[in-house]
Amino acid sequence: MKRDVAIIPFNDRLELVVACDNSGAIGMKPDDQVAVPYEIVSYYSFRVAFMECVSAGAVPFSVVLYNFCGDRAWFSLKEGITKGIRELGLEELSITGSTETNFSLSQSAVGISVLGKREKRKEAPLCLTEQMKVAVIGKPLVGNEVIECNGDVAPLRLFQWFSRQKKVLSIVPVGSKGILYELRELFAAQSLQFSSPLNMEKTAGPSTCFIVVYDAAAEDNIRMRAGRLFHPVQVIT
Repeated sequence: MKRDVAIIPFNDRLELVVACDNSGAIGMKPDDQVAVPYEIVSYYSFRVAFMECVSAGAVPFSVVLYNFCGDRAWFSLKEGITKGIRELGLEELSITGSTETNFSLSQSAVGISVLGKREKRKEAPLCLTEQMKVAVIGKPLVGNEVIECNGDVAPLRLFQWFSRQKKVLSIVPVGSKGILYELRELFAAQSLQFSSPLNMEKTAGPSTCFIVVYDAAAEDNIRMRAGRLFHPVQVIT
């Protein structure tokens, strides 16, 4: 499945993958609509970009931070990214970026890009078979829910674990368009219907949940690893 990333040919063997995320009116400025520390803002923005990059099959190697919150916010924003990098055990990821210092905005604004590389490949649509199962890990949350219901957010380290499993055939972070949109995009070559106890049309904010398509033989292991964050999706053909 083609993710919302840029794919750039690098050489005969490799491609560069660029994934990004941004947030606005979330931070510590008086006019922000959601008041949270900048470390949390950048952590969740990094989370989205990282998940998109990895779901496209890439190995991340660098992070770029775009700061429109002022000079004093830089350290906290960088700390949020560093927190995510440490959680993943990927201390080799470099961080660079820039701060807007000529003008001051009345609301916070942050952008983050994650750069990765992968072996060249052709994108092919995924077709569901009887040997496959589908689940959502975590719940869709947005705004203050992300802080208030943090226990329902799929951990970044858990996403990393799923992305490395051979029995996981596809992994898709859920974005602002919701679970149902991502499922329809994932199985665009088939006319399928989906059912889940979760709100499938609700935005998942900073990818607080993700979809996994996996070999049915791995069902017990998948459920055990995800614990209470596991939410099955019934597929109707």
